[in-house]
Amino acid sequence: MRERIASRQWFTAGLAFLIAASATVCSAKPRSTRPIDRIELPDGFRIDLYAENLPNARSMALGPGGTLFVGTRNEGNVYAVVDRDGDLKAEKTYTIASGLNMPNGVAFRDGSLYVAEVHRVIRFDEIEAKLADPPPPIVVSDAFPADRHHGWKFIAFGPDGKLYVPIGAPCNICDPGDPYASIARIDPDGGNFEIFARGIRNTVGFGWHPETGDLWFTDNGRDWLGDDGPPDELNRAPKAGMHFGYPYCHGRGIADPEFGSKRPCSETVEPAVEMGPHVAALGLRFYDGAMFPSKYRGRIFIAEHGSWNRSKKIGYRITMVEPGNASFEVFASGWLEGDEAWGRPVDVLVMPDGALLVSDDLAGAVYRISYEERK
Repeated sequence: MRERIASRQWFTAGLAFLIAASATVCSAKPRSTRPIDRIELPDGFRIDLYAENLPNARSMALGPGGTLFVGTRNEGNVYAVVDRDGDLKAEKTYTIASGLNMPNGVAFRDGSLYVAEVHRVIRFDEIEAKLADPPPPIVVSDAFPADRHHGWKFIAFGPDGKLYVPIGAPCNICDPGDPYASIARIDPDGGNFEIFARGIRNTVGFGWHPETGDLWFTDNGRDWLGDDGPPDELNRAPKAGMHFGYPYCHGRGIADPEFGSKRPCSETVEPAVEMGPHVAALGLRFYDGAMFPSKYRGRIFIAEHGSWNRSKKIGYRITMVEPGNASFEVFASGWLEGDEAWGRPVDVLVMPDGALLVSDDLAGAVYRISYEERK
């Protein structure tokens, strides 16, 4: 217990700095500062503005009626974005909730929008028919810790019908015990809470392989061990009960200088892919659309939010991984120009037509990446 308290006190100053920095860099930019024409993409791809004036736009979910729901972290709002005329650009935005506690995560199931705050999951029923007059939320579960450090959540429904909810470590590096540093899951009504995986510092994006059903998730590596380590991670969890290293081990065999002696790396699961150090790999989706060339089908697209405490910034881009290949490649870049960022990708979402949406909490926008074969 003393060790836990000391560790949390040690990082109080770092947490205060992080919150202040996040509040500064995540203010929405005016439209004139979004030079999307400078985004670099592979041949045949293009990027367009899908929605704007969405301060702190973060995680996304799509309703069956075509409504795009967007959570936020610093704003406390949940938006509903609508493209009624089918011109591939949203013309109407509703704020369906405000004043919430970091409502980052959104997920849709059976007519209801699920929203993850720091300490609870709430639900808005029949929401697509009530965008202009949203119903009051129903509390699904309020059994989650109230720690704001890594308390914002990404949520999604798995193939088993359960809602997966991460619980981040309440620190940079500490050994807080259950339920922290985990991915948990609950029934849609909030019952049957269980921890699915442990040793996860802070995941803000995950999805399931469309063929194997394995859970893949990003995890942000710890800070204050230098510019070049440890790496962020892309992990694979084919079953429940696995431990992915935190706080004892990072990346592939990097023992933590403070906690590494307590558990060897050989007893934890190595990442499927080591991402760049401090790139803040967040939202991910398996590409299952038909618009992109066939070689992209089944690949994992990952939004890298970008480093905040590195002497030379990296990230601020969309990367791509082919499952089974222990490496990644850049798919879209240009939000970082020199050492100045005008945008920070947070989440990606495959649309029914096969286009890829990208949310940006710094620019307060959502982009649409499409492909058209050149004649």
